[in-house]
Amino acid sequence: MSESAPAPVAPRGLDAGLKEAIRASYDRLKGSLPGFRPRAAQGQMIAAVARALAHDKASVVVEAPTGTGKSMAYLVAGLAIAQAHRKRLIVSTATIALQEQLVSRDIPAFLTATGGIAKVVLAKGRQRYACTRNLNELAHSDGELPQGGFDFGPDLWQSATWPRRPREGEPKQVAELLQQLLDGRWDGDLDRPPMVIAEDTRSLLTTSAGGCANRRCAFLQQCPFVHARNALRDADIVVANHDLVLADLMLGMDEDGSGGVLLPAPQDSLYVFDEAHHLAAKAIDRGSAEVHLPDAIRRTARLAGPLRAVFASSGKERIGRLTADEIDTTLQQLEVLLDGLQRDIVQRWQPDPTDRDPLWRASLGQIPEEWRLWAESLNTHTTNLLRWLPSALKMLLESTAPLERREAIARELGMARERLERQHALWFLWSLQESGEHAPTARWIAPGHDGGLVCHASAVSAAPVLKRVLWPQAAGVVLTSATLSLGGDFRALNAQLGVPAHAETLSLASPFQLAEQARLEVPRLAALPDDREAHVREVVAWLEAHLDWQQGNLVLFTSRQKLDATLSALSTICRLRVKAQGSQSKAALLAAHSAAIASGLGSTLFGLASFGEGLDLPGTLCETVVITQLPFAVPTDPVEATWAEWLESRGRNAFVEVSVPHATRTLIQYCGRLIRSENDSGRIVILDRRLVEKRYGAGILRALPPFRRCIEH
Repeated sequence: MSESAPAPVAPRGLDAGLKEAIRASYDRLKGSLPGFRPRAAQGQMIAAVARALAHDKASVVVEAPTGTGKSMAYLVAGLAIAQAHRKRLIVSTATIALQEQLVSRDIPAFLTATGGIAKVVLAKGRQRYACTRNLNELAHSDGELPQGGFDFGPDLWQSATWPRRPREGEPKQVAELLQQLLDGRWDGDLDRPPMVIAEDTRSLLTTSAGGCANRRCAFLQQCPFVHARNALRDADIVVANHDLVLADLMLGMDEDGSGGVLLPAPQDSLYVFDEAHHLAAKAIDRGSAEVHLPDAIRRTARLAGPLRAVFASSGKERIGRLTADEIDTTLQQLEVLLDGLQRDIVQRWQPDPTDRDPLWRASLGQIPEEWRLWAESLNTHTTNLLRWLPSALKMLLESTAPLERREAIARELGMARERLERQHALWFLWSLQESGEHAPTARWIAPGHDGGLVCHASAVSAAPVLKRVLWPQAAGVVLTSATLSLGGDFRALNAQLGVPAHAETLSLASPFQLAEQARLEVPRLAALPDDREAHVREVVAWLEAHLDWQQGNLVLFTSRQKLDATLSALSTICRLRVKAQGSQSKAALLAAHSAAIASGLGSTLFGLASFGEGLDLPGTLCETVVITQLPFAVPTDPVEATWAEWLESRGRNAFVEVSVPHATRTLIQYCGRLIRSENDSGRIVILDRRLVEKRYGAGILRALPPFRRCIEH
């Protein structure tokens, strides 16, 4: 166990009464929770979470291996402190599925066992809920574009009526959904619909923030998202996901300097980031931007219609110091700039038609100066339009135009603002002049699905984003996961996330007897993964000769290509026992796997990275985990490549600092699929001799769980 003491920070208070309340809650949990087993690691985690959340702006990083019972640990300490100090406990997970598990299983079990009283609300983004207005308009539309005279182009109707001819029975299904919503038989949660909804139908039933009429909407009282957001006001525990929490914090910072627009205010919230090893990637995604150039050009041209309609509806010649002609000129200039940048890029870079994934990446993030100047001008024009749009909307809403017309134009303005904001984010990042002292922004270009050029930009580290939106605002923060450190060393993680220097770090020991329950094998293989065809042959040979096909097994691959090549090379008798990821839905695949094991037939799952994490296969469902090769990140990823290039330019070793730690943490996650309880046993087999032959292999082996080693030399 590795632990570092936190530096003193301003106390919020953890008096004797609160300490006793936490102890009493834990005692009730131990006495009432079915199947509870006392574990020292869980007690240590409760104490660490209590120490952190009892101090203002404090934080703690807890690595809690499988079996620790981390959700119960942070609930015991977190809820007691939140309620005592009138704070909200926000538990953030990596996915909607984990949110559902907490809300439907873990938190109710905790409250029942401890006798606690708390209002629990599951928080999701707007587009996880049906839009009542869209349901109503789709249900009463025949699929034809209206002929009422709003000549704004097809974009206007994409949020209100069918953008395509509806399939047979589709309007009837939407009408039934609307009726169930209005009758109170459905709450509008699209993750829990009363019937199966096709994905392309689902996308029509919701709306974005820009497309929402907000208080102007005639269906405000029946809005599922409004009801869900209102429920947050009285919540004691809010269960969110990393994407939503980060979006909320960043939205608040953009608007008035403080987060908490969709969720409770951060200064009044204690945050627990469960599965925190995903937080860096989520934060980097939130700091990224992209613009599809042909689409941006088309939409800019179409924007003239609704903007002129604002002038016509208001009867004003000038809005916010600009006339309709001046707005037309601004749009034309924006269109010319977009077209000019596109032509400049095409002259300098033509994707190789033989390249499966063509991509142009700026070395050290430095795009050509001409492109930067184009972006600078585009940034100025999008900024001016974004500053003008609120005046246009205000003037529109104050006009005497018919309500239907005002709502239609307002909706179009909202969507236009969203699109312009996305453009502005990209052009701002492309126009920056950065020094070499700080990590650069990754900038790259790639063809979209339709072949059109897409410009991208992204931060290469989560630290700047989190230092701006999380650490200064939150009342307290807990980061926890089974894999955060490298053998108890948190330096890489802390640097990646910008964790404050005063944060406590704690690496807990596994509650299981890992050395007795499992062994780690590294067989002798002649080929390394670099020799793809030879390594596939070796993997196939080992699987056919040494895997127990009568058992439950999990075989993990780093690429679909290698999975498919291995599967096709297996003998027919073995191949028939394989259930490969992608052949069915995940739920159906796991159900088939469980049924085969239960009937004594044996079953082997072939999966990619997503099967290496979060998959719960207890007991006989998984007695052998085979890892076909070390999970190094794809070297062509432009964000990782830019970060690595910058490190190398500073005389640092990117492979040692980035690639090895990332692969090690991922490998630990994969190992976590095997032992899920005290009764599990089995083996981890790694078919990658680099663990033995390369210098970095020894460090990776030391960081892996303390299974009994069986390494062939």
